[in-house]
Amino acid sequence: MYVTGLERGHARVPPVDLARRLALLLLVLSTLLVTGCATSPSPSLSSIEPLVTPAGSIDPSQMNLSSPDFLYLDEDMKRFVARTTADLSTARQRVTLLHQSILNSSGLNLEYSPEADGTAADVFHRGSANCLSYAHLLIALAREVGLDARYQWLDVRPQWTRMGGRVAIRLHVNVVIKLANGAEFMVDIDPLPPRQITGSRVLSDTDAAALHHNNLAMQALQREQHGQAYRHAVRALQLSPKTAHLWVNLGAIYRAAGQHDAAERSYLAALTLDKGHRTAMNNLVVLYELQGRKADQQLFSSRLASHRRRNPYYHAWQGELAAQQGDWSSAYNYYNRAISLRSDDPRLYYELAVIHVQLGDFPAATGNLEKAVEHAHLKRDKQYYQSQLNELSRLLLGFDQDV
Repeated sequence: MYVTGLERGHARVPPVDLARRLALLLLVLSTLLVTGCATSPSPSLSSIEPLVTPAGSIDPSQMNLSSPDFLYLDEDMKRFVARTTADLSTARQRVTLLHQSILNSSGLNLEYSPEADGTAADVFHRGSANCLSYAHLLIALAREVGLDARYQWLDVRPQWTRMGGRVAIRLHVNVVIKLANGAEFMVDIDPLPPRQITGSRVLSDTDAAALHHNNLAMQALQREQHGQAYRHAVRALQLSPKTAHLWVNLGAIYRAAGQHDAAERSYLAALTLDKGHRTAMNNLVVLYELQGRKADQQLFSSRLASHRRRNPYYHAWQGELAAQQGDWSSAYNYYNRAISLRSDDPRLYYELAVIHVQLGDFPAATGNLEKAVEHAHLKRDKQYYQSQLNELSRLLLGFDQDV
């Protein structure tokens, strides 16, 4: 999924394996996007303005764009489910086998493709999916065998991709399956590194359908097909009018069509829903600069700067950039600031432990790894941080003995 921005992004630093960095050490002895005013009432669908194109005006009140049944299963799909889950007695087994059979070469051999949108049936017969369309497929198949499968939105640290002349932030959806005993499985065709995930929430089927239309709108905008982009953006808002980034994307379409006043109102609508929406604020800064509205540009530039100061992941990003340059003292300061703003994120403690290793402060590295273990919620994360803590202890013990 996409939400459009108008700034250059930055490359993410690849995940760091602390054990590798420790072993080596012991042997050798672009701008965030988005925020605003929260006193206005929630935006209404009636406030969506017509789009003016060379072919004429498109009035949203006269549009009749429907949505497909994303979870429909045909007979081939039902036979696949029955064959895959035959004789499996537990929900855990059904989850595991369904996911494996979808991806394995002996099953559907499904491939990941970022623009492979569509329904569950489209994905099943085409053999490719993005994160959202894979979720359609897995949820449809899982529900067929009685599993409680739902869409899940992942809040992630900002990542950018180029879409034509624009920069887009990738958003991410996967599937969460809840078992009767309270256990949960998070299933994903393109899993994100844990370090990039900052939160999650369950989505309704209707919200997921809106995200499908949002994807199509952004792909049409990339092709400069403004009318098609507008129709899908409006349909997305009809389904999920309180999703802020859908208003931002509608604003991007207005701006591309030269309707700057309508674009401004759409960005402001996003801010009434989420006063900390960086992309909406950033788009306003760019728009006001184009219009020569210096006072308004400065107002939102100041709000962006204020938001960054309060955003732990902005400081973490700055820390990553400093680490990339080998400036470990600055990286330490940035990560300390990030943790002061978000003291429950285990990944921040882990990354600070890496920095302490580079600075030679092994007791502090150990302490931060212990905090990472303490704050981790997912079993796999706890196990990973614990393994790194054990490796640090082992390497330090070996180093002391050599001395």
